[in-house]
Amino acid sequence: MSELFWCTSCLNMSTRPRITFDESGWCNACQWAEEKKNLDWSIRQNELKQILDSHRSSDGSFDCVVPVSGGKDGSYVAHQLKNVYGMHPLTVTITPALALDLGNQNLKNFIASGYNHIQISPAGDVMDALNKFGFIHKGFPYFGWLMAIKTGPLKIAAQLNISLIFYAEEGETEYGGSTALKDQPFYDIKYIRDIYFEGGQDLVFKEANLENEALPFFRFPSKDEIGDGELKITHWSYFENWDPYRNYLVAKEHCGLIESTDTNSGTFTNFAQNDQALYSLHAYMMYLKFGFGRATQDAGIEIRRGAMTREQAINLVKLYDGLYPQDNIDAYLNYYKMNLAEFEAVIDKWTNTDLFKKQDGRWKPTFTIK
Repeated sequence: MSELFWCTSCLNMSTRPRITFDESGWCNACQWAEEKKNLDWSIRQNELKQILDSHRSSDGSFDCVVPVSGGKDGSYVAHQLKNVYGMHPLTVTITPALALDLGNQNLKNFIASGYNHIQISPAGDVMDALNKFGFIHKGFPYFGWLMAIKTGPLKIAAQLNISLIFYAEEGETEYGGSTALKDQPFYDIKYIRDIYFEGGQDLVFKEANLENEALPFFRFPSKDEIGDGELKITHWSYFENWDPYRNYLVAKEHCGLIESTDTNSGTFTNFAQNDQALYSLHAYMMYLKFGFGRATQDAGIEIRRGAMTREQAINLVKLYDGLYPQDNIDAYLNYYKMNLAEFEAVIDKWTNTDLFKKQDGRWKPTFTIK
């Protein structure tokens, strides 16, 4: 606690995994936001054009894969590839465990706006087991789904002989964390294992007691499946100044994106992460583990794009961050097949008691944002 501090520009905390700060107290996400203002994006645009030219099909067959949920970011990437660069993307969705009606409608609207699409629904019992063991053993409520969105699209690409895969933003660089990919467009499966899965993939497989044949969409494609070629995995944010709010406006105009009628649980925004109920639990547990939640992340984005002051952000974070996801508790208990005491025991297990103290049955922060 004596070493706890916040970014002097945004509200990123020193507890955020892999984050770094400069001598003035700026986190690497804010440093990158400033660096982007002076970056010669034409160099990366030319790099993108060369990559696309080398992969673009001449007969209209699929030439790249874009993972999507129907939300703003994947929709924006697919729109740019198809309508700006003349590519022929195959969009891929991994069905989440507790899909929301709004998310389903947004996905339908996205497909209807003109995109070829494959929806992968991994075996429900396997997804459920992986999510439950991820929740218990990693404090990560949808760890199974996270694995599938990183492995499933690669499986589809390998099977269809498509070598180029575009994810949306590289979150470590954009929001604070590892800067390993700041200046390189492509990354490999090892990076996904180490950073996005935090080395926990094999642990969850082991704890869930699942055999390999039960995991076709949760394991990366083998060398035999990939063949002699190479999967080129990248993020769109490397090639273009990433702006989530712009993505929202483009997706709303061109892909039929609909916002929630109310603010999302734990934050002040209403246009992101509307696809599944487990995200609210994920954000709450992130708050209890590290001291920052969904509102802190959203506020940081708004500060870095110049739409909010740090003082305004502090007020919003104090109001919204870390709200207990009460509205979905019954759904969580039913999904994980737990009673409330078992569910709360998992949450307590992952709560950072250096940052929180339980009062009246709820964890309360012992720190004050500065």
